[in-house]
Amino acid sequence: MFPKLLTERFVLRQIISNDQQQIFEGLSHPEVIKYYGVSYKTFEETKAQMNFYDDLLTRETGIWWGVCYKNNIEKIIGACGFNYWKKEHYKTEIGYWLLPGEQRGGVMSECLPIIINYAFTVMKVHRIEALVETENERSLELLNKLGFKQERILKDAEIKNSRYISLTAFALIS
Repeated sequence: MFPKLLTERFVLRQIISNDQQQIFEGLSHPEVIKYYGVSYKTFEETKAQMNFYDDLLTRETGIWWGVCYKNNIEKIIGACGFNYWKKEHYKTEIGYWLLPGEQRGGVMSECLPIIINYAFTVMKVHRIEALVETENERSLELLNKLGFKQERILKDAEIKNSRYISLTAFALIS
């Protein structure tokens, strides 16, 4: 059974096929994908992301939750979770995104501690990693606020929109 998590204002629940429209709205929006590693141009393409969420569970390599307000659990306003879960190394990588209208409202400050606790207690990880584009100031601030420690900068680590981008590597140890 998928673990539903609760915060004061939010329900973190399984992402299901009915959520594809909201996933598309998020992962096609210029403000969301500006610093996000995945983007989609059509609703149909977003099926790949839905399959990604399912595959994480099936292969036990991660878990992602849809973030909803408690008074509207049908509508996802963002998502957060873990991928690249390496059980043999007791580590995973955290990721998250929010629809633009929900940003700067403390959503991830409230939700991420709950999933971090889940990773440490249920998934039994020792290390949670995060890779953030060096220009993504809001995400850098959030990770620092949550106690993640910057380990290094990966200069020109990826190509995005035909240019090299650098990534800041963070980790949180249990």
